Amino acid sequence: MNSLDWTVLIGYFGVMVAIGLWSHKRVDNVSDFFTAGGKMPWWLSGISHHMSGYSAVMFTGYAGIAYTYGVTSFVTWSLPIAIGIFIGAKLFAPRLNRLRSRLHVASPLEYLKNRYNLQTQQALAWSGLLLKIVDVGAKWAAIATLLSVFTGLSLTQGIIITGVITGIYCTVGGLWADALTELGQFIIQLFAGIAMLIAVMGKLDGFSTLWTVWDKLPEGHADPTAGPYTVTFLLAFLFIKTFEYNGGMWNQAQRYMATDSARSATRSARLSAILWFVWPLVLFFPMWCAPLLVKAQKPDASDSYALMTEQLLPHGLLGLVIVGFFSHTMAMCSSDANAIAAVFTRDIAPTLSKAARGWNERAGLLAARWTTITFLALSMAIATQVNSPTFKDIITVVIKWVAGLMGPIAIPFMLGMLRTFRKSGPTAALVSWAAGLLAFWLVNYPINWAVEGGVPLQYQVSVPLAVSLVLYVLIGFVKPEATPERDAVLSRINDGDDDDRAAMAAAAVPAQSGPVDGAPADRAGKD
Repeated sequence: MNSLDWTVLIGYFGVMVAIGLWSHKRVDNVSDFFTAGGKMPWWLSGISHHMSGYSAVMFTGYAGIAYTYGVTSFVTWSLPIAIGIFIGAKLFAPRLNRLRSRLHVASPLEYLKNRYNLQTQQALAWSGLLLKIVDVGAKWAAIATLLSVFTGLSLTQGIIITGVITGIYCTVGGLWADALTELGQFIIQLFAGIAMLIAVMGKLDGFSTLWTVWDKLPEGHADPTAGPYTVTFLLAFLFIKTFEYNGGMWNQAQRYMATDSARSATRSARLSAILWFVWPLVLFFPMWCAPLLVKAQKPDASDSYALMTEQLLPHGLLGLVIVGFFSHTMAMCSSDANAIAAVFTRDIAPTLSKAARGWNERAGLLAARWTTITFLALSMAIATQVNSPTFKDIITVVIKWVAGLMGPIAIPFMLGMLRTFRKSGPTAALVSWAAGLLAFWLVNYPINWAVEGGVPLQYQVSVPLAVSLVLYVLIGFVKPEATPERDAVLSRINDGDDDDRAAMAAAAVPAQSGPVDGAPADRAGKD
């Protein structure tokens, strides 16, 4: 990088901070901070949902997979995510929106106290919080790895720089700042991705590279599945990502909750699904061509995209592409920080402190911001250990730990919204959660060590989710725990859009004050 590239990068950081400060004006209470007050346009929610699913792991870990195995990087990663989000557009997105509009909650997990019980809510909240610290730590490490390639900065320095900038804008501006910066980041990444695509085609056969390059690439590079990324892995990944990207990891759930209606949430999900199907093709094509242009230095080829960027792009454009790396990581990390702050301040803190149950708007908002800062600091500390023997490497954390542990947390949360599973109560939720975590440990460690060659990756990540799913459903039949109170919660979440429109019309007419019957009392002011 030279001075021009640094100017682009510093300018980007400045714009992100400025958006955060501007968004500060739109945040008056906890609802604004966590769910944008239910006023986010569906198209902004869709772009934000899409961007918050990326990180620099795309340009390190998945770039290494694309370099080594080719097309399977798209077929077994972004394609199943696109399909999963499209499935969830009608199944989960509208119900998540109704959590906010009808139950008046600001955290995705807030409804679990009434749907199951306090113990279930706390188990999912604490385990998800700890997992997210590790997950976001891997994201910081990924972007710091890229920064070190271009600038020579150490891993720790890179983590501190990106973490502090992200902390400023997402702490002061909440979900509005996240969404608006993600819109800006999407536009930047659009130009950066197209610039890289044009540079690669110009270095090879021009526009015809799109169809002529395949005969020149290593054998098997065009195969839809390759190496450890088999058809079984593809199906397992689709299974997992359908839950994860429809709200199982909480930050995407907030995007649906932030729209004005269930219908808008569905439109938001469909837009995100389309972007997941189209845009990764533009980003992956240069990575597929990388074996013809550079020789990766790292064993996992995670440096291949960075090396190719250095070789092909002039200064200025190089800075723009690096900004693109940052944009995805900062989008995901800031959205995760906001989700964790929501869960802690709305679900965990009130059980730990009597004072937290009585927070007014100002105190609740202050707690949300301090929680965001604390979460970012902890994840940055974890990031410095990602390449230790415990975590092995970035892609191991992202694929194995996060995908494997997400299922037991997501199953009770996601399926708990569906009327089909009304008989599954606290026992089903807690047993499925605990058994899923145990299955993850057994499959990935004792069994993996005992089996010659180890347990295939697809089973390492899918077995915990499968165990949780089977037990959740089975226990619901063996020990049904449906009650009128739980059924009432489900009715409010599952009623259709006609009721949403009627409720909006009724809200426009002056009526008696007070919460709607069956809605949980608000704990943090007017949100």
